[in-house]
Amino acid sequence: MKMGRGRTSRIRRRKLFRSSVSRGVNESHKPEFIELKKWLKDRKFEDTNLIPACFPGTGRGLMSKTSLQEGQVIISLPESCLLTTDTVIRSYLGAYIAKWRPPPSPLLALCTFLVSEKHAGDQSVWKPYLEILPKAYTCPVCLEPEVVKLFPQPLRAKAEEQRARVREFFSSSRGFFSSLQPLFSEAVGSIFSYRALLWAWCTVNTRAVYVKQRQRRDFSAEPDTCALAPYLDLLNHSPRVQVEAAFNEETRCYEIRTASSCRKHEEVFICYGPHDNQRLLLEYGFVSIHNPHACVYVSEDILVKYLPSTDKQMNKKISILKDHDFIENLTFGWDGPSWRLLTALKLLCLEAEEFTCWKKVLLGEIISDTNEKTSLDIAQKICHYFIEETNAVLQKVSHMKDEEVASTNQLTLVETLWTEELKILQASALILNSLQTPFRSRKSFVN
Repeated sequence: MKMGRGRTSRIRRRKLFRSSVSRGVNESHKPEFIELKKWLKDRKFEDTNLIPACFPGTGRGLMSKTSLQEGQVIISLPESCLLTTDTVIRSYLGAYIAKWRPPPSPLLALCTFLVSEKHAGDQSVWKPYLEILPKAYTCPVCLEPEVVKLFPQPLRAKAEEQRARVREFFSSSRGFFSSLQPLFSEAVGSIFSYRALLWAWCTVNTRAVYVKQRQRRDFSAEPDTCALAPYLDLLNHSPRVQVEAAFNEETRCYEIRTASSCRKHEEVFICYGPHDNQRLLLEYGFVSIHNPHACVYVSEDILVKYLPSTDKQMNKKISILKDHDFIENLTFGWDGPSWRLLTALKLLCLEAEEFTCWKKVLLGEIISDTNEKTSLDIAQKICHYFIEETNAVLQKVSHMKDEEVASTNQLTLVETLWTEELKILQASALILNSLQTPFRSRKSFVN
């Protein structure tokens, strides 16, 4: 049969192509998901709305079997399926946790249980769930040091803090691990290695949902709010969806209710929160394309880089910004420089005779045309500086991808982050240019 060549057939082919690109490939037939479904059914859960699938761009996720309506509960996972500190206390680890002083943290209990159950292999009751968990993660704490060095400065500092925190977590937990030796025939040092604990830490950090537990004397005073939710945690993040997610005390289920509709065979998303891409990468190990919350952060040293070094009031101005919480969270976004950034620049650009008006600046009042124009000029210079820096890093990443094949996936993640930031900066540059138009018009009129 000959393929149609007319306009109608071309439109039909385009629709089929778009459908095949966005539609996921059903994975419910795979052995690991068959076993997981059996395991969940034994615990009184059998989902009728969602099936596991692999999607272009997002990877493994959940696909709607039917059309989902706004306000509909898309998943209701029984308490018996949740992995919480109650699960750990009721297990073979409970007696050891009760004896250990000072009491271990809820996080340590969950991580210890995950490592122990993974080590048990086929003997683990939780094997069907453990089998579908990622074997490795892409949080900064798991990335190569040379890759982390390519991060934007604010993210790099937080990534280094994260790595130090996990190292300390491991170091301070070794005594507790040693106390578990009677449970194992092998040396606990080989079971509870840094690599094993890192995997468990990332599992909890990236996949846990919020379920508040009653305070136990067996644990430290840290909040006990993390629960692992098998199957439910296959849902991917989208910043454009709204959901209601919480543990229902009446049904004793963790429920997710969507605030938007979803067509049959589409990927179903949840929202982890209004996070920018640096936060998403730090906490979850991924970057969201076209994220409306994405932004580029301006640090204090960059803020003053293009200001006059002869300004005798600069230190006082910086002090005022710090005192009024205007020195952090200064950003460029898709809609240009943030109000906080422009306000900080306006205060820093005050002339000596205008300095007494600094309170009015913080309240959003216009001081003078000169102050407005100067602050926009500085914002534009900072924006162009970031564009040049971003292009330079992207070029470096491209060269590294050619030379270091082993780190290609990690470098691609960094490349995606910087590419998104470049788009934001380019959008900001256009907006800044339009904001300066009135001042150029006035100048032409005067001349």
